[in-house]
Amino acid sequence: MGRFWTLLSNLHSLAGPVVMLLYPLYASVIAIESPAKDDDEQWLAYWIIYSLLTLTEMVLQSVLEWIPIWYSVKLLFMAWMVLPQFRGAAFIYDRFVREQMKKYGVLSDHHHGHQGHHSSGSPNGKGKKKFVQFMIPEKGEHEAY
Repeated sequence: MGRFWTLLSNLHSLAGPVVMLLYPLYASVIAIESPAKDDDEQWLAYWIIYSLLTLTEMVLQSVLEWIPIWYSVKLLFMAWMVLPQFRGAAFIYDRFVREQMKKYGVLSDHHHGHQGHHSSGSPNGKGKKKFVQFMIPEKGEHEAY
């Protein structure tokens, strides 16, 4: 009974890598090999959101340490994102990430192939150019330390 209880009490530690990494890796490979595009979008969206969440956690680590249920909440959220019944990653990407990228001019409708959405990105590529200039400063803008 002691080993069983230990396994149950640490189940969330085992579930994290399975839910957040192993299953998504497996499903991503299956999606790449399938002719359908919907599953490709789901898993690309998942990896984008997973990366954003991981980066956010790295920045806010000292704050998140004080929230005892953070890991459990994250695990439930990630399960919602990966389960095919919900397609949570595609939903989050469509509703939030894509809109923010459009808002800041990083992409426009023709990048994703959606017709009927309003584009706030510039059609002449200035938004992309501004983003690249933000990410890669020109010579002379570097400070010497």
